[in-house]
Amino acid sequence: MTLQQLKYVIEVVRSQSINKAAQRLFISQPSLSNALKELEEEIGVTIFLRTNKGITITPEGSEFLGYARQVVEQAELLENRYDKSRTPQQNFAVSSQHYAFAVSAFVRLLKDYDREEYEFTLRETRTYEIIDDVKNLRSEIGILYVNDFNEQIIHKFLREANLTFHSLFIANPHVFISSTNPLAERESVTLEDLNPFPYLSYEQGEYNSFYFSEEILSTLSRPKNIRVSDRATLFNLLIGLNGYTISTGVISHKLNSKDIIAVPLEVNEQIHVGYITHKNVANSKLADIYIQYLREIIDEELTLL
Repeated sequence: MTLQQLKYVIEVVRSQSINKAAQRLFISQPSLSNALKELEEEIGVTIFLRTNKGITITPEGSEFLGYARQVVEQAELLENRYDKSRTPQQNFAVSSQHYAFAVSAFVRLLKDYDREEYEFTLRETRTYEIIDDVKNLRSEIGILYVNDFNEQIIHKFLREANLTFHSLFIANPHVFISSTNPLAERESVTLEDLNPFPYLSYEQGEYNSFYFSEEILSTLSRPKNIRVSDRATLFNLLIGLNGYTISTGVISHKLNSKDIIAVPLEVNEQIHVGYITHKNVANSKLADIYIQYLREIIDEELTLL
């Protein structure tokens, strides 16, 4: 059985005539008839009933036709995917902790990437999954932070996964709060100032270790705690409940409303944000451009702090 024979069957059904199908296939009618008979003998099924009035497809032939169409369609997809004369579809994926600057850089990349076809992926996800995504090449770039508390553990996981951490910037901690929060007019806040307000953090699933937390000072006990899984929910709760979260202070007002502001947090800590790549895989051109945009946007946002 050949792919060509399957295409013959499909064309005969489409044309409702062996003669018409032969013309469309640019072969002789006897050659097409012989090819169909050889196929029927090989599979032991009568696909077509031939009469003086023409041909009709048998029930067994209808079943065979369904399989034939699947095989031919998959073959065409395969041919299109590896057609050297065709511009290949570009693929690029990033996995990140919940940073607005990572989204802003992704938006800039897409705006500047003028192609008819592409498949880009941005995953805002959990810390362990970021490492796992880059390790298993689901993403080319991963974005996360380290500090004195989690650095040894995170770098241990990166070494075991054959990944490299590249620095982007070091930030002093800030709290994100609503612009209507009673602390919004303060030049800085302390942990004690924050005690009356709900603390919002990103849940980490089965790897809910303090070391994988997206927020520094994760071991501190707080009277009011809310865990969320996405940035939109966290921002809504910051506004609706006068909650707070701890982050770098880098926030994109182009993507996020001015209802959320960053206020310096008075603690003796620093947040070292970087991106991770696989040691055995060279950066694609898209990855290099994305990293460049990351650095540009971070510089722009840091000047606003």
